[in-house]
Amino acid sequence: MSEHRIRGLALCVFHHQGKILVNSFYDSESQQTLFRPLGGGIEFGERSADAIVREVQEELNQPIEALRLLGTLESIFTYAGKPGHEFVQVYDAQFSDPSLYEQPWLMGHESDGAAFTATWRDSSSFGTEGRLVPEGLYELLTAAALLQ
Repeated sequence: MSEHRIRGLALCVFHHQGKILVNSFYDSESQQTLFRPLGGGIEFGERSADAIVREVQEELNQPIEALRLLGTLESIFTYAGKPGHEFVQVYDAQFSDPSLYEQPWLMGHESDGAAFTATWRDSSSFGTEGRLVPEGLYELLTAAALLQ
């Protein structure tokens, strides 16, 4: 029997003209498309801000700047039929290369080498095309006026 544990996660919201950059994935158990900003697990001894810089460098090979903490969310969920529990540090940042904001999508790679496409989405995508995760993120971004 596997032990359940709480995971520390850091996500970064890159925003531009009312849109945010997200990765989409499909949960075949719930038959839902989910959207999540870029980021990943915080390693032992690593500060969450450092995790964001590392994750964006690993996933997109891009430096970032102007990192600021927006808030912390607690997410209890089921994905692919398995329970999960995360504390999520949500950051805002800017790409050092402003030309990335003009691209309709950015190609990235997960830690296992799997390719993904991150796309710019506005609030109309969340609900009609899929759900923004983690829980509470939509409300946090709306309150901060980062999502239209």
